[in-house]
Amino acid sequence: MTSQVSSPAGQADEVNGGHEAVVGEPRRPAGDKEIRRLDRVIIRFAGDSGDGMQLTGDRFTSETASFGNDLSTLPNFPAEIRAPAGTLPGVSSFQLHFADHDILTPGDAPNVLVAMNPAALKANIGDVPHGGEIIVNTDEFAKRAMAKVGYETSPLEDGSLNAYHVHPVPLTTLTIEALKDFGLSRKEAERSKNMFALGLLSWMYHRPTEGTESFLRTKFAKKPTIAEANITAFRAGWNFGETTEDFAVSYEVAPATSAFPTGTYRNISGNLALSYGLIAASKQADLPLYLGSYPITPASDILHELSKHKNFGVRTFQAEDEIAGIGAALGAAFGGALAVTTTSGPGVALKSETIGLAVSLELPLLVVDIQRGGPSTGLPTKTEQADLLQAMYGRNGEAPVPIVAPRTPADCFDAALDAARIALTYRTPVFLLSDGYLANGSEPWRIPETDELPDLRVQFATGPNHTLADGTEAFWPYKRDPRTLARPWAVPGTPGLEHRIGGIEKQDGTGNISYDPANHDFMVRTRQAKIDGIEVPDIDVDDPDGAHTLVLGWGSTYGPITAAVRRLRAAGLPVAQAHLRHLNPFPGNLGEALQRYRKVVVPEMNLGQLATLIRAKYLVDAHSYTQVNGMPFKAEQLAEALKEAIND
Repeated sequence: MTSQVSSPAGQADEVNGGHEAVVGEPRRPAGDKEIRRLDRVIIRFAGDSGDGMQLTGDRFTSETASFGNDLSTLPNFPAEIRAPAGTLPGVSSFQLHFADHDILTPGDAPNVLVAMNPAALKANIGDVPHGGEIIVNTDEFAKRAMAKVGYETSPLEDGSLNAYHVHPVPLTTLTIEALKDFGLSRKEAERSKNMFALGLLSWMYHRPTEGTESFLRTKFAKKPTIAEANITAFRAGWNFGETTEDFAVSYEVAPATSAFPTGTYRNISGNLALSYGLIAASKQADLPLYLGSYPITPASDILHELSKHKNFGVRTFQAEDEIAGIGAALGAAFGGALAVTTTSGPGVALKSETIGLAVSLELPLLVVDIQRGGPSTGLPTKTEQADLLQAMYGRNGEAPVPIVAPRTPADCFDAALDAARIALTYRTPVFLLSDGYLANGSEPWRIPETDELPDLRVQFATGPNHTLADGTEAFWPYKRDPRTLARPWAVPGTPGLEHRIGGIEKQDGTGNISYDPANHDFMVRTRQAKIDGIEVPDIDVDDPDGAHTLVLGWGSTYGPITAAVRRLRAAGLPVAQAHLRHLNPFPGNLGEALQRYRKVVVPEMNLGQLATLIRAKYLVDAHSYTQVNGMPFKAEQLAEALKEAIND
């Protein structure tokens, strides 16, 4: 939750300009240290995957959220559990953009880079603009470590970093010195150097500290010595910033009080928001939530989170493989649960036959696809939007499935509720297409009141629904609601509602096996008509200037596209923007909206999948702007591309 938290206070010690660790409570900024006010900052922590960069970034983010800044994050880490130490492929980083105003992306380039070793410096220096600040752990710049990444001479001494403000800090030495009274081995003490770095950065940007200290005590509750060692290292980092002459300036970024509507906020990642959305959907539907899943990056966090919430009636099943996971989920849907299966692209391929079965059975099922780089195993920890056509067509036969895509980490909550609404109302499997960027990234989220959530309650079939020619009352499992074309949902064991299920084609109404050609034609068209008739909101086109060019996006491209559009408008270039949440069916007014513009540009993190669908359905000459490098678009990059499109 965000709140106004004062800067850490304590008794000020005498200023010390040397590289000496000062242990004790964090102190108020000294009077002779300059404090500069900034409107935004982009920080990147980088080091080996074992250096704790993700934890460091997460803690800095949590304190920034509690302070009240708007923020956006970009974790970036190797696929290997423990990549080779000191190598470029083993570098893990965490970028945080925070501001006193509304922001949309993790930022294009870091203002501050914290490099824990030569590999981290080399892998990230190209992104740091000249004049940026670089904090380097000098203890790691030994000849062997530098040679491992191709440094023939030390970049700290050869002048190659003269364009930057470099702060050489012996992080490892200072951490070990701060922890000398704990009786830890050198290796154990070194592990806390990320907390020293966190303390230093917390001093530089006046971040609160109470939350981090509480977190460490909780995390290491069974190892109180380790907890106190990390807290001591954290405080030593703060006090080092306060006492050393190398850091003569600290910075303030005021809370973003005007960026948020009134409410209670918390920092949230996309996967956590999606998990909460699924729980909220089950409560609003008054149905138990069942997750049948198999661990796969980057979707596994949803399984981990939902397994913690048995008190909300959540059941989680970690299956032996992807097929078993969705099979169990479909069985739970047949039994009357809000059923979910989570996966990524490779898992969708394995689940495709059972998704087709769910289409035939016409049962509600949420298929959550957290997209990653492909094909095959591809890039497990990198992001991509390349499963759209797989979600749209990746099944045998005519098997249409609705598709919903969130646009920000916080929006994953609302998208989960929306996907559940469609599945329950229309009795159909639904794809929810998130991606690694949204799943692992975070931003402030306003916690909704329960009366703001939609009513998702459904009526199960309770008795006969059809009268036969002889006057007998019967239950027909495929007799449809005339508005939604949804068939009744009959929970097994309800007296008199026995019916046959399976993958062979059903007879209209009765649900009996049918090989009749005319019936098959009718059922195929009816299932398609049900999807086509799903009620989704019209698309909202943001066009304040009467532009001739429309930028159309979907999913996680929302932030970079919107940031790019803002830059172009600030430069006096008229451009319109629209963003799709519903990709099947498309909003009813989309065709008319597209026809109003001379040029339609579709940025995507694939090779043009949405553009292909738009061209086919609306006969619009949509122009693709694509990227498939495992990273989200940069706003400046998009702005330049859109500027060329406008002026072409």
